[in-house]
Amino acid sequence: MAAEGGGDGAGGAGLRLPPHSASGLVLQTVEMHTGGEPLRIIPRLEAAEEAGAELSLLSLRREVAATQDHVRRALMHEPRGHAGMYGAVVVRGGTAAAGADLAALFLHGAGYSAMCGHAVLALGRFALDYGLVAAPSRPEAAVRLLCPCGPVTAFVPWDGHRSGNPVRFHSVPAFAAATDLVIDVPGHGKVVVDIGYGGTFYAFLNAEQLGLDVCSAKTRDLINVASAVTEAVKKQFKLHHPESEDLAFLYGTILTDGKDAFSEEPTTNICVFADEQVDRSPTGSGVTARIALQYHKGLIQLNQTRTFRSSTTGSLFTGKAVKAIKFGDYTAVIVEVSGEAFYTGTATFTVEEEDPLKHGFFFK
Repeated sequence: MAAEGGGDGAGGAGLRLPPHSASGLVLQTVEMHTGGEPLRIIPRLEAAEEAGAELSLLSLRREVAATQDHVRRALMHEPRGHAGMYGAVVVRGGTAAAGADLAALFLHGAGYSAMCGHAVLALGRFALDYGLVAAPSRPEAAVRLLCPCGPVTAFVPWDGHRSGNPVRFHSVPAFAAATDLVIDVPGHGKVVVDIGYGGTFYAFLNAEQLGLDVCSAKTRDLINVASAVTEAVKKQFKLHHPESEDLAFLYGTILTDGKDAFSEEPTTNICVFADEQVDRSPTGSGVTARIALQYHKGLIQLNQTRTFRSSTTGSLFTGKAVKAIKFGDYTAVIVEVSGEAFYTGTATFTVEEEDPLKHGFFFK
């Protein structure tokens, strides 16, 4: 049944849904999900576009964090968001989006990411349906996105009127930063981890090292051990990125079922990132990094497609290394990740100035 709106038609008697006047910030969003992981898209944030006219995307990321973080908190945190919410600010034009159809800043409960594969898959569809790509080709259109980690290209089914699925993207150079690294995790002892980069850095290990089955363990238990690993790696291993130290941070830990050798069967994982946030999808940048590690170890070859399953929702992504390249001192690969993204709605959020919780709240 449709909700009564703002018209004066029969039966409406002039009724108009509140708020009748916005006393503060009004934010319009497009809501999507990829493999169950939400994406709250902000099609335009004027302050970001104005600053982006003169700043690179990495610099804009710092500027938005310093001056517009109330927007992130308002939309990611409760009562408008939740502990698992994820978002993207679309940036058009200016230095920040030079040479691309659009740029994106990625938002989560604790801050800002450098890359987000599930968001790229969704933004590929959004860019076409919103008219951000000039003369898109059929039956598949290329969408050039600039992410803080660098440029990526999404390939999206397009019939001339509406985008479709599955969407795929080609990553930034992905590489193995460390393999068979021994880390002492307080309360759990020594474990062996790999560290891979797929637009951001992750630690990877078989959950069985921590006495858990990634497919059947309670999510809270997986979160606790993954978070402990993340903190231990941060203290015991220094990351380096060939192009920017702004990208040299550990985003999270991905616990796997240990099935890294090539197989036609799906391999299952769970990604715990930022401040104990759980990805509902198989994690696009995580799949990218895991493919890079498998290629580095000789467990897969170029153009061998692997299927990755989320332990939380059962949703699937596929990934394959499509090209080997040199990236700084690393032998890297370009990875193709494929998945399905869907629209779930649109929203208009208001922020009333007198609301003591106007910029949201967050608790564990």
